[in-house]
Amino acid sequence: MKRLGSQYPMRVQVIRTKGQTPRFYVNLPIPLAAALDIQAGEQVQWQLLGRSDLRLHRLEAPPASPQPKK
Repeated sequence: MKRLGSQYPMRVQVIRTKGQTPRFYVNLPIPLAAALDIQAGEQVQWQLLGRSDLRLHRLEAPPASPQPKK
């Protein structure tokens, strides 16, 4: 698996509402979302690769925007 330089440690959060099943949340840090050009409302799904590895898959990723010339 290819490793990229940036790392973004996060904590899993849980919301417990009386009478409902607990819900777990993982937030996406803004710098990571910006680097991937992820927009609010995009549909994603988790893929379980192993007990310690998850992959977040974008169901309809937009085409890559052209990089500005330096």
